[in-house]
Amino acid sequence: MAVNLASPDPSSLLAVAGIELGWAEAGIRKPGRKDVLLVRVRDGASVAGVFTRNRFCAAPVVVCREHLAAAGAIRALVVNTGNANAGTGATGLADARATCAEVARLLGCAASQVLPFSTGVIMEPLPVQRLLAGLQPALARLAPERWLEGAEAIMTTDTVPKAASRRTLVGGTPIAVTGIAKGAGMIRPDMATMLGFIATDAAVAPSLWRELTAQIADASFNRITVDGDTSTNDSLVLIASGAAGNTPISTAADPRLPALHGALLEVAQQLAQAIVRDGEGATKFIEIVVEGAGTPGEASRVAYRIAHSPLVKTAFFASDPNLGRILAAVGNAGIDDLDQARVQLHLNDVRVAVDGGRDPHYREEDGQRVMKGSEVRVRVELGRGSAAATVWTCDLSHEYVSINADYRS
Repeated sequence: MAVNLASPDPSSLLAVAGIELGWAEAGIRKPGRKDVLLVRVRDGASVAGVFTRNRFCAAPVVVCREHLAAAGAIRALVVNTGNANAGTGATGLADARATCAEVARLLGCAASQVLPFSTGVIMEPLPVQRLLAGLQPALARLAPERWLEGAEAIMTTDTVPKAASRRTLVGGTPIAVTGIAKGAGMIRPDMATMLGFIATDAAVAPSLWRELTAQIADASFNRITVDGDTSTNDSLVLIASGAAGNTPISTAADPRLPALHGALLEVAQQLAQAIVRDGEGATKFIEIVVEGAGTPGEASRVAYRIAHSPLVKTAFFASDPNLGRILAAVGNAGIDDLDQARVQLHLNDVRVAVDGGRDPHYREEDGQRVMKGSEVRVRVELGRGSAAATVWTCDLSHEYVSINADYRS
């Protein structure tokens, strides 16, 4: 059950001019569920992507990178769930390219203008004929308001569809930003087992859009972890359709950029946190803040060491204030000259450790009170500098093991 996360209200999701979505039930893995998403993109849009760093990346990731590198105008995205098309060799690449070719035929564009995405079981052949058969029904459903249905169509072990929207003004022009994502397990940065698609009707120059996409990813989807595993298919794509009609934003110094950046980041962070809230078997949403580090990389390293520790995560599941586990994780983060006498640890409003040891005023019942809540903020002060980092994670429960043990059943 997701932690303080409900299915989005369809009326809260803004249509984005220049973007249409359609879905189909193709029976790729299970009958009777949405498992194909087709997205048509206005000609001239700026499109950029960030992908998994797993060297065993899936066939669609390979093809997406090729098509984006070709620098042509991207006109469509196609997503299937139920099968990752990963670990499928030359056949998987051929299937991904065949999917692009069929989308191109249906939409009247080049195959290189289509980006394919897959998510699901790894190392099983993609039932490509079912996917291709689902494209025509998805095409028939194309409409600008189908964001919630799009979110439903990309779910795997998710229990809740994930979608968010924001409005803003860019130089006096009303702008919409809407995004969807999927992910619940095999989640960690660089990227995570997730797919994310965020679109705006703002006009932004392609070179700046690529920079902006990387920045947004680093501050959102690259700040989450469920279980420390990086998947084969992780992809985040941002689209600026340009249909709003504003003069294109082309430089980072443009005074209109902060408003757009802020709206994009809010949507991306809401979606990223929704993935953690819906983490497989999660019962708690945990924010880990590391402050006073010597460098941002050092702060991130400490935060992830805490977030990935099974001992820390299981203690949170049990609401057991065995908080020496957190200090042990800090000490195991690879900072050779860490001065433990400078380290402080807080849980929400409770100071647990000071000067490297237990706070003399700390009471275990206070720690347990905090840990029994569904949302917990862990704050670590290292006393080494001014750098900071934030990571969002969840606890590790019996249900996580059950879900992943039974995933292919």
